[in-house]
Order: sequence, then structure tokens, then C-alpha cells
Amino acid sequence: MMKIAPSLLSCDFTELRQEVRRLEAAGVDYLHFDVMDGRFVPNISFGLPILEQLREMTNLTIDSHLMIEEPERYIEAFAEAGSDIITVHVEATRHLHRVIQQIKQTGKKAGVTLNPGTCIEQLMPVLQDVDLVLVMTVNPGFGGQSFIGSMVDKIQFLADYRMQHQLNFEIEVDGGVNEHTAQLCRKAGADVLVAGSYFFKHEDYKTPTSMLRGE
Repeated sequence: MMKIAPSLLSCDFTELRQEVRRLEAAGVDYLHFDVMDGRFVPNISFGLPILEQLREMTNLTIDSHLMIEEPERYIEAFAEAGSDIITVHVEATRHLHRVIQQIKQTGKKAGVTLNPGTCIEQLMPVLQDVDLVLVMTVNPGFGGQSFIGSMVDKIQFLADYRMQHQLNFEIEVDGGVNEHTAQLCRKAGADVLVAGSYFFKHEDYKTPTSMLRGE
């Protein structure tokens, strides 16, 4: 079954505990936690103190997407603060393999992602080592952007490569995901859909959860 990962960047942070309870009741699978440093992307979001509080609120899988330069400086901190999955960008570090091993050493799942303009070939050396590959279908940094349709080819490539080489990583998609683009992602082989502004515009969170799964 397709996993759903609402992006907390779009939730109501004045009611974070209530939002988490509503997401749990809706049956979502992951909480997508976008971390931005104002350097790797032109925006600043939230960090470790919020993550620590979030961890105390829920047993849901916390999927931390680090849109930060030199993520190797913070892997242990994000692991200790409560992340279950830690995803880093290929463009953000000179030593991608080392960072993935660093994540693994904390006992957490390791994810890797790349911007829409980065060739997927840059992921090839580490695909056998990761638990998750995140396909960005917008340029990271801001919510509410439109889905870049050509990124569906990356999803399909990863799904085919995974099957051919008998690998087990999940394929996650983030950016411009709604009930229409979700259909394209599911067909191409995605396993996890991240949705922010689309998801949280609904009054009942069960509605987008069901629609994104194609139920």
C-alpha cells in the first residue's frame, strides 16, 4: 500500500499537538520533517528543538529531509532528537557515501535525494546502501510549487533499477503532489508520497490520505 507522508512545513504550528493527533487518526504513515538552513535552499524552517518535541508526541515514523549544507555536521544530533529516517542531498556534501554510513551507524534509516536539475546518475554509487531515495518533483525550499512532470522518468528509472538489481530502497516523491500527480507517481513505481499544502488544505485529513493512495 502507498505510504503517505504529510509535510509538516504546511501544518498549523500553533496547534502542533492537535495536528499530530489528527494525522494519526487519518492513518498517515510518516511525518515529513523539512529542515532548511537558508544556505542550501533560500529559506529557513525548523530544527532540533521542534523535532525533539515532535518525537515526544507520536510514535509515527519521522522522516527528516535535511536541505542543509554539510549535513555530516548534524547527523548524530538529528538521530538523537528523534528522526527515524534521515535523508541528505547529493549536492550538499562532498562525501555522500561517508554520510550514508554515518547515518547507518546511528541506527537510523538512510535516505538520499537530489534536486530536479541534478542527473540521477549521481545516485548510482550509493543505491545499494540506502533505505530510501527521495525524488524531488519541485526545486526545494518553498511549499506550494507545481509538479515538474519530467521527474516521473526518474521515478520510473529507479523502480526499474531496483527490480533489476533486487534492491529494497523505498522511492519517495516530494513536491506538487496532489490527487492527479499522485496517480502518475503511483504508476511509475513510487512507494511514499509527500504532500504539504495540498494535504493540509483539507478539513478532514482522511480525505487526502485516501485520495493520494488512490482508494
